Amino acid sequence: MKPIIGVTPDFNAGDRKEWGGREPTYFLRARYIRAIEELGGVPLVLPLLADRAARRRILEQLDGLLLTGSGPDLPPTLYGERQRFPFGIVSARRANFELDVVHLARKADLPLLGICGGMQTMNVACGGSLFQDIASQVAKPLQHRQRTSATNLSHTVTVAPGSLLRRIVRSVSMRVNSSHHQSVKAVAPSLIASAVAPDGIVEAIESPTQRFFLGIQWHPEFLFEQHLLHRRLFEAFLRAARRSAS
Repeated sequence: MKPIIGVTPDFNAGDRKEWGGREPTYFLRARYIRAIEELGGVPLVLPLLADRAARRRILEQLDGLLLTGSGPDLPPTLYGERQRFPFGIVSARRANFELDVVHLARKADLPLLGICGGMQTMNVACGGSLFQDIASQVAKPLQHRQRTSATNLSHTVTVAPGSLLRRIVRSVSMRVNSSHHQSVKAVAPSLIASAVAPDGIVEAIESPTQRFFLGIQWHPEFLFEQHLLHRRLFEAFLRAARRSAS
């Protein structure tokens, strides 16, 4: 049986001209769907349900959960800070849904993979914080918003020994792409950092007590076709989801 993977979309509440303008609109980059489908899963784009009982019910139908990236940022008030920089803020509907389903997925031990903004949401949901803007808050950072295509590799990350990520990629380091201006600052108390960039930016987080609860800052959905280590991320996620289905 192919595992059913819930995939979170972005949401325009009616204030973004490029995604539906004044008409509230769901949207999702097809690359996330293609990665899940081509590697053996059944992707299911999720509605951003407001009712918590409905959220529980839909998660009960899933074998795994993928939190996708987002252009806008989480409101800094969610981790106890005021907004210091003039970047866009993600819709309240998406933020509320994703923060809650992180908790529901952990409680159910549902395999969860967070990509880029999805990783940041996992960290904030579990009590961590974020750098609101790496270039403004970190001394001598790498260029984390690469100027070339996301299908290109940008920099190296070091993978922590004994981590789930190390077991998946089977390498002490790996090269990744990079398309973010925010990142994890304080890792949530129940999580660990499992990959770090040369400038100290946390590039992956995970729960040592869950079967599969992994957030990565890069975008493997651009890389899985050409790069084995990035394909292994999706393959491991889908294996965990298959065990959940059985």
